[in-house]
Amino acid sequence: MRFSLIDRIETLEPGVQISAVKNLSMAEEYLADHFPGFPVMPGVLMLEAMAEAGAWLVRVTDDFTHSMVVLAEVRNVKYGQFVQPGETLRIAAELVEHGEKESKLRAQGLVGDQVTVRGQIVLRRYNLADEDPRQAWIDEGLIEELRSQLVLLQTGSRIGQPMGTA
Repeated sequence: MRFSLIDRIETLEPGVQISAVKNLSMAEEYLADHFPGFPVMPGVLMLEAMAEAGAWLVRVTDDFTHSMVVLAEVRNVKYGQFVQPGETLRIAAELVEHGEKESKLRAQGLVGDQVTVRGQIVLRRYNLADEDPRQAWIDEGLIEELRSQLVLLQTGSRIGQPMGTA
């Protein structure tokens, strides 16, 4: 099973910020077990949604230079309310520091105006060919696939515009 915790990117300003949404529905398989009789999105998946949104911001900021953008660290994570089926989790992430190999972001998830999760995340980026040059072809294929996914995620969004602008 593969989770994709970002349904749509609403705004993306390279090098600055991203906003994205996850629409939670009863079709999410993990809800059957978390918690039976009271289905809610697990906190770790809210955190993963923030990491996925942040990874899209980093990829676009770097013009897809790296095939791999992975969660390396989380700091000061705080949870608020539950996210239940039928609700929309809105993710906002802001790039705080963009180093050579790592990016630090401040991120939060909201349902309406209520914070469900917030914290700082560190994303590490690299290519498989960094360790084994024979894997450069894999990097190329992954980057091509990621570019295609971005097109689907940005449908109807305002790429390159600050949040709140039309």
